[in-house]
Amino acid sequence: MEHFVVSARKYRPQTFKDVVGQQAITNTLLNAIENNHLAQALLFTGPRGVGKTTCARILAKMINSDGNTNEDEDFAFNIFELDAASNNSVDDIRNLTDQVRIPPQVGKYKVYIIDEVHMLSQAAFNAFLKTLEEPPKHCIFILATTEKHKIIPTILSRCQIFDFKRITVRDAKEYLKYIAQEQDINAEDDALHIIAQKADGAMRDALSIFDRVVSFSGKNLTRQAVTENLNVLDYETYFESTDLILENKIPDLLVQFNTILAKGFDGHHYIAGLASHFRDLMVCKNQATIELLEVGEETKQKYVSQCLKTTNAFLMKGIQLANDCDLKYKTSKNQRLLVELTLMQLASITFDGEKKNSRHFIIPPSYFKAKGITPIAVKKTENKNDSTEKSISNTGKTIIASGAEPAVVPKISIDNAKKSTSGLSLKSIRKKKEHQIRQLDVVVDEEDLPKEHVEQEDLTKAWNAYATSISKKGEKILASILQMAEPKLEGTTIHLTYSNNTNKIELERAQYPLMVHLKKTLKNYDLHLDITVNEEIAKKYAFTPQEKYEKLKEKNPNIELLKKAFGLDI
Repeated sequence: MEHFVVSARKYRPQTFKDVVGQQAITNTLLNAIENNHLAQALLFTGPRGVGKTTCARILAKMINSDGNTNEDEDFAFNIFELDAASNNSVDDIRNLTDQVRIPPQVGKYKVYIIDEVHMLSQAAFNAFLKTLEEPPKHCIFILATTEKHKIIPTILSRCQIFDFKRITVRDAKEYLKYIAQEQDINAEDDALHIIAQKADGAMRDALSIFDRVVSFSGKNLTRQAVTENLNVLDYETYFESTDLILENKIPDLLVQFNTILAKGFDGHHYIAGLASHFRDLMVCKNQATIELLEVGEETKQKYVSQCLKTTNAFLMKGIQLANDCDLKYKTSKNQRLLVELTLMQLASITFDGEKKNSRHFIIPPSYFKAKGITPIAVKKTENKNDSTEKSISNTGKTIIASGAEPAVVPKISIDNAKKSTSGLSLKSIRKKKEHQIRQLDVVVDEEDLPKEHVEQEDLTKAWNAYATSISKKGEKILASILQMAEPKLEGTTIHLTYSNNTNKIELERAQYPLMVHLKKTLKNYDLHLDITVNEEIAKKYAFTPQEKYEKLKEKNPNIELLKKAFGLDI
């Protein structure tokens, strides 16, 4: 059995031209070597698997190389790799500084590559400072780390820092395509794209996933094989979910979600992917942003086709609902119900089946015939082009009838003087109150109404009885206002005096039922109210001890004598 070498080692770049996705850094290092402008200490920082150690090895090889050396020469005697994760003590750094003093036997430079340098202890960092700042001319340090923030500032200030970026999905896919061709593997574009996405910016991870999938599917690498092996939700799942949402098929949507859970997928992963799918559909809405869609050409056409079925308002609402579910998922006690509720809300965005139809329907004459209502005359419109006919009722309202058959309306007699206004607003309520007050004079015939003499005692008794009755009904505030002032009768005028305008306004609003009660009880329909405001009669309440003392002294002047006799304080 032949020894297998993983792709991450087999296809490790040997020159800067082979490095994927780091053109800015590789060009800078090449120019520094050509112009002899290379710093004595370099720091390579960035995510895992983006080429930090690879670039360090290529650089170490290139600075020792001249035009006469063999391309396969690796200068192993001049390159020293130190793993700071396991060699992080002060003694390890002292051994390193002792080796630095010895010049190289072959080549010009000795290169020390310290990987995971952030793992060094605080004492080791301090021991390394002087050597790092002023190394011998034949020595170059290349530090590599994934966590630059853990390195002390004094080390950072002594290094030339190169920030490696994440490998884009497009670059990773192109490199995987090249490797597939090298190995005579027939790989679908979407399959390589899913692998590149799953790698999350790390080329080493992408190559490891590629080896695993190839072992599973052989020489034919399909999208279905990749999704099954990696256990990821492919684009087709989200395309189907979106179609069900747009068609308002809530039962089918819930069944699909149950199938997804049965396959071992997490609901959190599904709802987050659905939000990303909505985002991709919104990106397709504009030709300028369609480049942000990182998918294969075949899948891109599917996105463009589905985005035409959606609106921006729907996508914005969908992203908001899915994102809210994503945020609440970890803290929810019933996570499945949370996702199902979100799916039902998504499927209801465009659902208007329960809304009332706002179209104006024509009332057919058969409706009135079935009710046994006698038809009345129909008045045609003056417009010749208008084929509709209008039936004028005795209320002045028009009912449209279909066809040439005369429309039929019910004969309803309405007294305009008693017609009330709508109670849907404060303005209409006030108009209704005013209308009710006017009814006392409009509806009733004054000659036939009783006008018996009323005594003050009878008025007070009827007044208090009405206040008691409305208090029992729950109108406590109005009852309190009625009892604040004593009604005084002068002829047929009932005088009331309040200390503020608020009480006056409240009583004026509620005077109609009050006056109806008084007129019926006292049998005098000429009675009317006269409400005035006198702020001087406002009661002064005592709050401080001195004010309370003055209040008591007004009621009993002997309190002052008591105070002086016993020498009391307030």
